[in-house]
Amino acid sequence: MTTTPLLRASGLSKAYGPTPALSGADFAVRAGEVVAVMGPSGSGKSTLLHCLAGIVRPDDGTITYDGRELTALSDGERSSLRRTDFGFVFQFGQLVPELTCVENVALPLRLNGERRGKAESRARDWLARLEVGDIAGKRPGEISGGQGQRVAVARSLVTAPRVLFADEPTGALDSLNGERVMELLTDAARDTGAAVVLVTHEARVAAYSDREVVVRDGAVRDTEWAV
Repeated sequence: MTTTPLLRASGLSKAYGPTPALSGADFAVRAGEVVAVMGPSGSGKSTLLHCLAGIVRPDDGTITYDGRELTALSDGERSSLRRTDFGFVFQFGQLVPELTCVENVALPLRLNGERRGKAESRARDWLARLEVGDIAGKRPGEISGGQGQRVAVARSLVTAPRVLFADEPTGALDSLNGERVMELLTDAARDTGAAVVLVTHEARVAAYSDREVVVRDGAVRDTEWAV
């Protein structure tokens, strides 16, 4: 694991109207590192993730990704990064119900211009790796929640992202399925060298990380990085 941050934020502030969501937040993650972002509901942890991923622009502060100033990029440039360098797993998977599981996983590749056959071949490889290869032809409404979340993890990793953002990835699962999803997600990310920013309020989920940071009232306590 490199000692240089792949993604680094300094002094992030973000408010929605009169309500502050982030107040001078600092954060850093290295390639191949899994960092859990913890905090109570409303603490600002999801806002931090959205800023780091270039979905939301902070009102103040800087975000540097691989030597590039993320906050200085255009909307189109940040959108391109989210298609190529960043992967996402959300609490409820957000699979496209009309598509089969293999089509859902292949979707990011297809949006990037990859031919259907090659994209679906890569998608099938990832479904097998996430232990759901047998449901490739089924649609999301025909599978369990645990299976669906594994499909969502496969979709997030199929483009070989350098940073994976996971926002409460086991929040809708029972403990057994949640544990297995976290094992598969973190093992796959570490194998590929991806950095993982994991937002959670559950200690059992955070236990899969290399370290934890705490967000409280929009401020981040990160004892490892003096950012």
